[in-house]
Formats: sequence, C-alpha cells, structure tokens
Amino acid sequence: MAEPRWLDDQEQRAWRAFIAAQRVVNSRIEQQLQRDAGMPHTYFEILVRLSDAQDGRLRMSELAVATLGSRSRLSHAVNRLEKVGWVRREGIESDRRGQVAIITEEGRQKLRDTAPGHVETVRQAVFDALSREQVDQLREICAALARQSGGSYDSALWEAKPSGTAAG
Repeated sequence: MAEPRWLDDQEQRAWRAFIAAQRVVNSRIEQQLQRDAGMPHTYFEILVRLSDAQDGRLRMSELAVATLGSRSRLSHAVNRLEKVGWVRREGIESDRRGQVAIITEEGRQKLRDTAPGHVETVRQAVFDALSREQVDQLREICAALARQSGGSYDSALWEAKPSGTAAG
C-alpha cells in the first residue's frame, strides 16, 4: 500500500479551520431554523429548491441531486413536509415510478416567514466576517471543493436567485 499523503502544517491548519467553521456555521443555522421555524436546515433547503423551481415543482430525483441527499432520506423529509402541508407529491403520467414534489401555498408562506431570520443568521455567521473579495474567494473555493468531492457538481444548482429571495 502506498504511503499516505500526510497534510503539511499549512494544510493541517486550513483543514482544522475549515472543520471548525463548518461546525459553527451549521450549528447556528440549525439552531435558528429549529427555534424560529421548527424545522431542520434540510427541510428549509427543500422548500427553497421547490420555490426556485419552475411552477414550484421538481422530480424527486432532481430534488435529491439539488439537495445532495439520498433518495430515501429525501423521501422521508418530503413525507414530513407533506404531513405539515408545506409540500405535496404527484405521480408523473409518463413515468409510473416517477414523482414530483410541489411546494404548496402554505409552504411558500412558511418560507416567506422563515427567510428573514435565516438570511440574517447566514449573514452574521458567514458574510459579516468577510470582505467582498473574500466572498468571491469563498464561492470559488466551495465550487472547486464541490466539483472535486461530489462528481455531480452542477453550478446551476448553486446559482442563487436575485437578491431578496431566501438563502439555501
């Protein structure tokens, strides 16, 4: 077996800073969404993706790719969102096994109610600490990591709608 490519000191410091930042940011976002909306970030992201989609609907397989989740985990999340009335599912006539998830008006309202607090938390946890140049660098770094790690990176999945809409 080949010798491991150990991290040098610079890489080790960057890795540990990345892990710390990821944990702190994710924790703050999860706490805010649970406190203010009673939902995990995953559910919020599903609502955002559906809201951004044409006619508020996406095939379940597309939604799984967009949220970087497994189909079974997504199905469980959509079941929960259906139970609270924020999403509904429909079959696809041309594909007996296929289904689409559709955001309901109640789901859109929940997103409108939740988005301001979420965006403020994202701003405080990430963007208030960065210069405009660092924001561009962060986007470039994250896109490179997503392409390298995910294999199915599609920049269209990450392109934001114009300002004033919900963050993911």
